Parts: sequence; C-alpha cells; structure tokens
Amino acid sequence: MSLLTLALDLMGGDHGPSETVPAAAQALSLLPHLQLLVVGDLPSIRPLLLQHSLLNHPRVVVIHASQAISMSEQPAFALRHLKDSSMRVALELVQQGRADACVSAGNTGALMAIAKHVLKTLPGVERPALMTCVPTIAGKRSVLLDLGANVNCDPENLRQFAMLGSVVATSVLGIETPRVALLNVGAEANKGNDQVREAAELIMATPGLNYCGFIEGDSLFLGVADVIVCDGFVGNIALKTAEGMVRLLSQASHQQMNGMASWLQLLLTRFFKRRLSHLNPDQYNGASLLGLRGIVIKSHGRAERRAFSNAILQAVVEVERQLPSRIAERFEAEPINRR
Repeated sequence: MSLLTLALDLMGGDHGPSETVPAAAQALSLLPHLQLLVVGDLPSIRPLLLQHSLLNHPRVVVIHASQAISMSEQPAFALRHLKDSSMRVALELVQQGRADACVSAGNTGALMAIAKHVLKTLPGVERPALMTCVPTIAGKRSVLLDLGANVNCDPENLRQFAMLGSVVATSVLGIETPRVALLNVGAEANKGNDQVREAAELIMATPGLNYCGFIEGDSLFLGVADVIVCDGFVGNIALKTAEGMVRLLSQASHQQMNGMASWLQLLLTRFFKRRLSHLNPDQYNGASLLGLRGIVIKSHGRAERRAFSNAILQAVVEVERQLPSRIAERFEAEPINRR
C-alpha cells in the first residue's frame, strides 16, 4: 500500500503540541501506510518530538513555522499577517500537492478563511460548509452541516449543503440513497421561516437528492435522516448543546455514584463505558470543511490526544474515499446558472 501523507498543524488548539504530538505518534502506530508532515515552531516542539520518538521517525517530516495563530486571533488578521503560521503552512502543503489533507485544532474562523484563500472552492460550490457525523440511537451515524462556517445562508446555500452532505453519506458512510432533512422549528411543511421553506422546495426539485422533510432538534440523534442540513448559526448551537448535554450526563452519573461501594462504582463505570461508548464525543472529533479543492479537517479546540488522533483518522478516510473528487463530480452534473 502506498503512503498517504497528512499535514498536521501541531500548534493549534487549547493544548497545542502537548496533545497533538502524542496524537500524531498514536496515529502512526495505528496506520503503517501513514506519513506525517508535522508543522510547528521547532524550538517548542522539538522536546516533545524527541519524547515520542518522532524527530527521526522514518514516516515523519518536521517543518518549521515561525508563527502560531491563537484561538482568539481575528481571522482577517491571521489571513493577512500570519503567513508563516503553522496553520497556513500546513494548508499550503496540501495546495502544493505535498500532503493529501490538513488537520488542525486551531482557530476555526482563521482555518476557514485561510483554507478558502489557499485551496479555493471546487467549481460550482458557492460556500464551503463545516460538517461532522453525529451518533444515532441505532448505533449508526448521520451527517450534520453547516456547523458554523456560514452563519447567514440563503436557500441556495442550504441546497448545496444538502448536496455536499449527500456525497459524504454515500462516499464515507456507504449509504446508497441518503435521506436529506432540514432542521426546523417544526416538522410540518408550513413551519419555519422563508429561508428554510424555500430551501425545501429547491432540495425537492434537485435530481439525486432524497428529501424526507423537516425535522426538529429532538430528532437529531434518532436516525430519521442521514443528512441534516441547517445554517451555521443553528448548527453550531445544536452541536454545542449536544456536547454540553453529554458532559452534564457524564458528571451527573459520577455524582450519583459517589458514596457507593468501590466495587459497585467500578462495575457501573465499566457498564456505562461499554453500553454508551458510541456516544463518546471523542469518537466523532473531526469536522470536515467541505467544498474545497483539498481535504481540511477541523479538530475540536479542546481535543486531547485521543480525540485529535480520531481527527487524523477521519482525514485518512476522506483521502482514501477521494472525497473532493466525488464532490466535484456531483457538482459537475449540476445545471449551469441555477440562480
């Protein structure tokens, strides 16, 4: 099997190299056909690279970048002035063809702005969309987009998101005819604002899209749709609310077990880990920025090594499934000048 090459921004995220470096080592141990171009400030990352035996690893190339983009940096400033940042250098490696994909846990706004500037969008795609896969009660996954790349969207943007999500559902999840739904304040056809109702009409009129109607927020994880579409404002709130609820339930369960016998605590902990492991957010870390001429994976800023390693694995899957090519093929079949 030929080597697959990823560019990693080691400086991004709340934890930076202290988590991204061991995550890189973990991914290399899992995938013998993986090669990494690790990008960061060499004086900062060198001790960690040595500690995890990556400095002279045969499948690791270390690339120095003198700048790092903080999590609070304004995207416009990062785009214009931080041209030697680890994030930008990693994206440029994809643009140059030296890497098959880029993974970063850094500033989301900066990543989207720089990625769009460096990689450009695929023909026909008006706006890239941020997408992730969410678990369902049946143990399967649904595609959810947009997660914050586009706070304000018109109906045509939402239609294109439906197309992007359908390609992911087919190419990555293996769903032949994915069901597409719009996230709305009600399931009835007359519910919602003009934007959502007009988007529904456009999606229904688009060949190849299997539209199944509106769904409400309480159906996100029921598996009633394979692709769930919304604007970035709604999607980001929905995702963050779900993540917060998982943390609440986890903390509440630990509090309830306080005072129990140690053997009972251990038994219950093992039970919940086994039965609810598919709901662990770390397993779903890695949001894809879809619609670009290259693969970009955004890891959660709070991601620790296991979660960041899963983002790397997500990038590998998308490279192996040739996701940008699949999206390009789908949009090439579109009628010209739909607007």
